[in-house]
Amino acid sequence: MEKERKLTNEVGAPVADNEIAITAGPRGPVVMQDVWLMEKMAHFNREVIPERRMHAKGWGAYGNLMITNDISKFTRAKVLQKGEKTDLFIRFSTVAGERGAADCERDIRGVAVKFYTKDGNWDLVGNNTPTFFIRDVHNFSDLNRAVKRDPRTGRRSAQNNWDFWTLLPECFHQITVVMSDRGIPASFRNMHFFGEHTYSFYNAKNERVWCKFHFKTEQGIKNLSNEEAAKINGMNREYHGQDLYDAIERGDFPKWKFYVQIMTEEQAKKHYENPFDITKIWRHKEYPLIEVGELVLNRNPDNYFAEVEQAAFTPAHVVPGIGFSPDRFLQGRLFAYGDAQRYRLGVNYNHIPVNRAKVEVNEYHRDGFMRTDGNYGGAPAYTP
Repeated sequence: MEKERKLTNEVGAPVADNEIAITAGPRGPVVMQDVWLMEKMAHFNREVIPERRMHAKGWGAYGNLMITNDISKFTRAKVLQKGEKTDLFIRFSTVAGERGAADCERDIRGVAVKFYTKDGNWDLVGNNTPTFFIRDVHNFSDLNRAVKRDPRTGRRSAQNNWDFWTLLPECFHQITVVMSDRGIPASFRNMHFFGEHTYSFYNAKNERVWCKFHFKTEQGIKNLSNEEAAKINGMNREYHGQDLYDAIERGDFPKWKFYVQIMTEEQAKKHYENPFDITKIWRHKEYPLIEVGELVLNRNPDNYFAEVEQAAFTPAHVVPGIGFSPDRFLQGRLFAYGDAQRYRLGVNYNHIPVNRAKVEVNEYHRDGFMRTDGNYGGAPAYTP
C-alpha cells in the first residue's frame, strides 16, 4: 500500500488546512495572509500553456526501433545500423482541430517520433499520408488559417477549406486521400505513417543518396465511415487516445515495419518530376521499399502534460548520416517547428525530460527562462 503523502506547499512546508480559507472573523472576508490560498490561485491561473498552432490534440507513447537489415551502404547513422535498438517517444495527433477536438474527425493524422540515439536526438516529423497539400512554405500559414476557425463566425469553414484548396491545384493529390476512405482511421494502430519529405543519407565514404521513410502498420489498415465516426465522436471524443492507451496497457503492443526508399544523385537528376516535391510520391515499382526494421510501442506515459503536451519535435534535429534535401517545404519547417516550441515551452525546451537527449550534451547556450540544470557552471560560455 502506498504511504499516505502529507500535503505541502510548492516549497515543501506542510499545509495546515486545505478546506477552509483564513478570514477576518467567523463571517469576515478572506485575508491576504492566507498565503496557501494565494499560491493555489496564482498557480491555477498560470497552468495553461499555449497549445500547438497545428497538431494541438495528440496522444503519446514510448517504444523502440529495432534495425533488422543492413543499409550501411546508404547511411552511417548509428541508429540505422543492423542490430541497433533505440528508445523512442511518439506523438500521434489530428492536424486542424484544437486540444478539445474529437479524435475521429476527417483529417490527416500527424505522427512525430523522437529517437534517443547514441549521437543525440533524431526527430522524424510526418503524417499518415506520404504527401502534403502544398509544396512551398510560403503557403503554410495560409493553409493553417484556412482549415482553422473563420475569423468572423468562430466556426470551422468548409468554404474556406475548399476555396484555398481549389486555388492551389497542387493540393489535389492530398485531397483525394483525405476525402477517401482513408480520411478517418479507425485507430492510430491501424494506419501507416510517413516522413513525407525527401531526406538524405550519407555513408562512411560520405556518399549521398536521397531517401524517404515509411512505416507500415502490422495491425492492418482499418478506417471509419462518416456515420461510424459521427457515432463515436458523440460518445467518446478521446477514442483514438483511449484505444492506444488500452492496447499498450493490456500488452497488445502496436508495431510498424520500417522501410526506406532510395534514390541516387544520378536518378534524381534524370527524374521526370521534382523528387523533392512533397506533393508527389516516388513510385514503388521504380524505387522499391527496402525493409529496415520494426518500430514497437510498449509503454504509456505517466503524466500527460509532462510527457505528451511538453513533447517537442523539429525536423532540424538530425544525426550524422542523415541530412536534409532541397525540399522547399522542409526548408521552412526546419525553422518553424523549433521556433514554435521556443514560443510555446521556452528557449530551454530541450531540457524538459521528455525532450532531453540521453547522451552528454555540450553546448554554449546559456541562461533563459527555466534553466534548471546548473547552466554548465563556470565553464566558458563562448568559443573559440
